[in-house]
Amino acid sequence: MFLPFFDELRRHKVPVSMREFLAFLDGMAAGLATYDVDAFYYLARVSMVKDERNIDKFDQAFSAAFKGLENISLDDVLEAVDVPKDWLEKMAEKHLTAEEKAEIEAAGGFDKLMETLRKRLEEQKGRHQGGNKWVGTAGTSPFGAYGYNPEGVRVGQDGSRHQRAVKVWDKREFKNLDDTVELGTRNIKVALKRLRRWARDGAADELDLGGTIRATAEHGYLDVKTRPERRNAVKVLLFLDVGGSMDPHIKTVEELFSAAKAEFKHLEYFYFHNCLYEGVWRDNRRRWSEQQSTHEVLRTYGPDYKCIFVGDASMSPYEIAYPGGANEHWNPEAGSVWLDRAREQWNSSLWINPIPEKYWPYTQSIKMVQEIFGADAMVPMTLEGLSRGMRALTR
Repeated sequence: MFLPFFDELRRHKVPVSMREFLAFLDGMAAGLATYDVDAFYYLARVSMVKDERNIDKFDQAFSAAFKGLENISLDDVLEAVDVPKDWLEKMAEKHLTAEEKAEIEAAGGFDKLMETLRKRLEEQKGRHQGGNKWVGTAGTSPFGAYGYNPEGVRVGQDGSRHQRAVKVWDKREFKNLDDTVELGTRNIKVALKRLRRWARDGAADELDLGGTIRATAEHGYLDVKTRPERRNAVKVLLFLDVGGSMDPHIKTVEELFSAAKAEFKHLEYFYFHNCLYEGVWRDNRRRWSEQQSTHEVLRTYGPDYKCIFVGDASMSPYEIAYPGGANEHWNPEAGSVWLDRAREQWNSSLWINPIPEKYWPYTQSIKMVQEIFGADAMVPMTLEGLSRGMRALTR
């Protein structure tokens, strides 16, 4: 009966051998995961996942293999809820933290919580959304998804929004451990390598083979010569747009940022929102308390820096053209004034836009930024676009 699960694992490229799958079946036959969903999940995972980088793929396959559970009839659900009390107590003792147990007690105990859930299921017919009683979505009932109740049971939601559910059955962990994400970073590094100016500076910690041979022949004894390691001497100043319409592009920008940090020894970066104004910051958690003056940035980093803005340039035209146009604070000077100052300070500048290039003509603010930077100085966040941009910065 678990062959479809095995097929899902292979389809999601989880490297599972037949020997590992048979070991999982042996564990099931031995009763290691009887009537315990969590135990079943962990037994399957420990039997068939040998590398933590594959855990997220396994979770996706597990979810796909058992997604039909939501089609179980109401009678079946009621029968499943009517489980032995000692099983509930054992599961609570095994899987819940002290804080979670305290929250259960605040709701009247686990028995009362599950009994109330059963009664609600008996009373309720069909889907429900909103409200404070039924099992549904977007409400304040203790049961359901995408709502709020401090002593709640989440039903059918793939992520916690308030971090308050008593027990989470459908979460995915280890998401950042999937090494396939690195493929994007590697490709970006290849494009960024076009922006290079080799130099040797710093401590002499690299063997100079040619110099050692010449000095040894000249002096008649071994004379080891060293030299500074050759490094990319290009200085890069990176401005990253965060929040709002940039949220869908977080993964791509993270890959670009990771590749840039690996490629450029001299890299400085700051965050901004929508358009450059009088303040920038390095830590988004302290964006209001620890802002750095943009005037200070302009004075600190000389014209030898290559300046790169990363953002979708999608905003109200007022945010660029007028004082007071910013959507989060009062800006004494228009955003265009600050962009002009940046262009004057750093002649080699570029704007990388994650929005597909074919959509640029339909957004007025993008055209306004292009007018400030120059049409050729805005490139899409594609490998071809990055290569084009790096060539432009080396001219």
